[in-house]
Amino acid sequence: MSPARFGHALHAEWVKLRSLQSTWYTLACLFAVGLGVAAMATGRAGDEYRSASAAELLAWDPTARSLTAYLVAQLVIGVLGTLVVTSEYATGLVRTSLVVTPRRHRLLAAKVVVTTAVAVVAGQVLMFATFLLGQALLAAQDVPHAELGGPGVLSAVVGGGLYLAAIALFAIGLGTILRATAGAITTLVGVVFLVPALAGLFPAWFQGLLDFWPTQGAAAVFATVPNPAYPHPWLNLGGMCLGVAAVLGAAFVVFERRDV
Repeated sequence: MSPARFGHALHAEWVKLRSLQSTWYTLACLFAVGLGVAAMATGRAGDEYRSASAAELLAWDPTARSLTAYLVAQLVIGVLGTLVVTSEYATGLVRTSLVVTPRRHRLLAAKVVVTTAVAVVAGQVLMFATFLLGQALLAAQDVPHAELGGPGVLSAVVGGGLYLAAIALFAIGLGTILRATAGAITTLVGVVFLVPALAGLFPAWFQGLLDFWPTQGAAAVFATVPNPAYPHPWLNLGGMCLGVAAVLGAAFVVFERRDV
């Protein structure tokens, strides 16, 4: 892959991404929804804390509480990742992109790199913002709160940003394979919410996969209080990233072999 030509492809993808109104609307929605969920999750936590049982007090995790925004944020950032690909199929621009960049792997790689950069920055900024907002609201209610220098706190916040970036890449893979926004988003919802909810219906061999599943084992990275079911959260997150890499690999193969 020629560095100069790949640089041109990167620049073209960055121009396309920042030129789409949907990009800015989605990012605005990401922060509005994320901060709103964080405020709701921590705004009335004082009453809950003062009425909690001894077991609930031991499990009190102010960091995880302020980062629960990821539950909704992952869908919003997934929409962003999906639109990077499917918006071109919807408008027919993908044909023009392939004329300008006929090497398909180069075109898709440029989309992946640009989206990764945007998703990592957006994910990290959102996680730090929701953490700081949540802890400020907890402190105002005079209940235990966390600081970035506390045990495991920075790891949880940074890990949360990486989790969101991985979801965006997963969405790119789905968008490339399915070529339709509705189909890709529906599949994303099924993966992050429906499969974990119906986990008990799957065979025993499938249960081990949940250790690396979004909103299941991989989401353990958001916590600072150890979860006996997922004692190695970064290993769980790493397993999820390997799964995302597999989906992206399939997307490259499909994109390379089909007509458009």
